[in-house]
Amino acid sequence: MSTEDLTRNARENTGRSENKKIKNNKIRVFGINLFIDGGFDIIFMILVFALLTTGLIMLFSASYITAKYSPETSGNAFYYIIRQGVFAVVGVCIMFFVSKINPEIFKKFVWAIAAISIILLIVVLFYHTEVNQANTIKRWMKLPGFTIQPSDVAKIGMIITLAYTLEKYKKQLEKKWWLPLVFVGGVAGVCGLVFLESHLSGTILMFAIGIGMLFLGGIDRRWFILGIGAAVVLFALFWMFKEKILSPYQIERITSFSAKDYYDKDTRWQTNQSLFALGSGGIFGLGLGNSRQKFMYLPEPQNDFIFAIVGEELGFIRCVVILLLFAALVTRGFIIAARARSAYERLLVLGICLQLGIQTVLNILVVTDMMPNTGISLPFFSYGGTALLIQLFEMGLVLAVSRPGERRPH
Repeated sequence: MSTEDLTRNARENTGRSENKKIKNNKIRVFGINLFIDGGFDIIFMILVFALLTTGLIMLFSASYITAKYSPETSGNAFYYIIRQGVFAVVGVCIMFFVSKINPEIFKKFVWAIAAISIILLIVVLFYHTEVNQANTIKRWMKLPGFTIQPSDVAKIGMIITLAYTLEKYKKQLEKKWWLPLVFVGGVAGVCGLVFLESHLSGTILMFAIGIGMLFLGGIDRRWFILGIGAAVVLFALFWMFKEKILSPYQIERITSFSAKDYYDKDTRWQTNQSLFALGSGGIFGLGLGNSRQKFMYLPEPQNDFIFAIVGEELGFIRCVVILLLFAALVTRGFIIAARARSAYERLLVLGICLQLGIQTVLNILVVTDMMPNTGISLPFFSYGGTALLIQLFEMGLVLAVSRPGERRPH
């Protein structure tokens, strides 16, 4: 054998040894790779950054007047944007880190995730910040340094749990007629806890996510036909006894929504100011920073009604562009789901996309007075640090699913 052949063989053997070493040095947890290789979906990431950046710009524009004159912020006009900006930076770091983690890892902790979600939903009923004098709104829990809304945690908890269980019990769902009722009962139980917080919009959102995932998870379609009939009957009973079921402030909001009194200075004040903002924005808007309604007319414009300020300053055309960005993000998520390696990963992405799409639609319906004011935020735009962290965590999960790397060692 010539010297050249010996040199070539030595290089090949060295390369194989190095590759084997790298492969063997991968971190494994529960027998699967902790991290996955390959590039993630760039288009999805660009859409996330486009919405996040636009949301931060509009948050500052909508919030600085309220922050400047609010005693809670000590007159700091940059209060909301600084806090949201910090959460955004941390959230982006979390998103990129989670995008490297093997989605299969979360299967191993699914019951812990479900338990934490349920515990938080129960604890907040007894330990919560007082929002109104009657103390009927029990959505937020005060922790050292920040406030958390347990329903935000429960959303992703329910998505991960359903993705795992629908994959695991797929064959049993086809054979055991009663098992779908267990899944529906689980979703209804979680929604019931959210409803006890006087969080009607959160209840509607989580129920829609749960039922949507059950439908996409392959449960027999006949159950949904039966479910529609049951839902009609239940809604009729709910409407007949709504005074006994809903809290007084929820009744007031539903009544004011039906009345459409545009001179109402009480219950409908926020909704009416939102419509005034959207109407004055017209086709092209008043210009970035030029909103008039944010000058103490529209209450808390940085929260659930931030889209009204977006419409006033940017106008109808740019609002349509923003909504198209949301639609593109959800559509790209569906494409990633279609390419997923397993039913679990597919349902995980579909659940996250359902949450993002339905939440956006519900927020727009409220802002445009097509649905009662129930208090639901606009993803990436509304002020809320923990909510933004969870949203970016979810985006990291979708990016992780989009990576082509091996989930399990050969």
